[in-house]
Amino acid sequence: MTTATLPHPVHPVLDLRAIEQVYGEGDTAVHALRGVSLTVERGDYVAVMGPSGSGKSTLMNLLGCLDVPTGGHHLLDGVDVAGLRESQLSLVRNRKIGFVFQSFNLIPRMTAAANVELPMLYAGVARAARRERVAAALEMVGLADRADHRPNELSGGQQQRVAVARALVTSPSLVLADEPTGNLDSVSTDDVLTVFDQLSAAGRTIVVITHEDEVAARAKRVVRMRDGVVASDVRTVRVGDLPPALLRQGALR
Repeated sequence: MTTATLPHPVHPVLDLRAIEQVYGEGDTAVHALRGVSLTVERGDYVAVMGPSGSGKSTLMNLLGCLDVPTGGHHLLDGVDVAGLRESQLSLVRNRKIGFVFQSFNLIPRMTAAANVELPMLYAGVARAARRERVAAALEMVGLADRADHRPNELSGGQQQRVAVARALVTSPSLVLADEPTGNLDSVSTDDVLTVFDQLSAAGRTIVVITHEDEVAARAKRVVRMRDGVVASDVRTVRVGDLPPALLRQGALR
């Protein structure tokens, strides 16, 4: 007798439902987010923009599980993380989210390879597997020949690409970048954005928080925040519109 195998349900990477974020109480309460609903499908590339006070930074903290909402539901890979304890959120951040920050956040005394390896040390990945994945991640961002260099021996653009490799090395569900080109010159900015283009073409899910039109123009979708709500959500490229040849399996997927 043959038993049919049912396919696993495919959840959006992000599913925010009526998210509220309130700081303080009573007359002094600040409503940073007011009923935000947002879905990010697997393979999407989204830029989130907005002026100061729009709720953009608050949203970034929630997407990265650095904070929990006052109300609503925040589903990451189908799991509502809004009610998790801090220890559980820490595991989610390590395993599900790859962070890229404006200031790179590399450890100066460590080589590029050692910086990329760090998340896997925290996750308890075996040494041989760590070495293999570090090499693949640095190759993916075009820095295989800089593995033994320390941050002060790298340009700003190269340091940010090391940070991208570090974000990728745990095969996260989501790459979350906060102003990733804010400290870079125009040439380095283009280098980093080209890496994001390649990751998107390989099927990675990327959310970039930015105030730069140049950065947002590379995304498939632009979400604009204003006064704690989504003011507009415009798609420029559909998730399935890329040529099949570009959607090949990457070394770290």
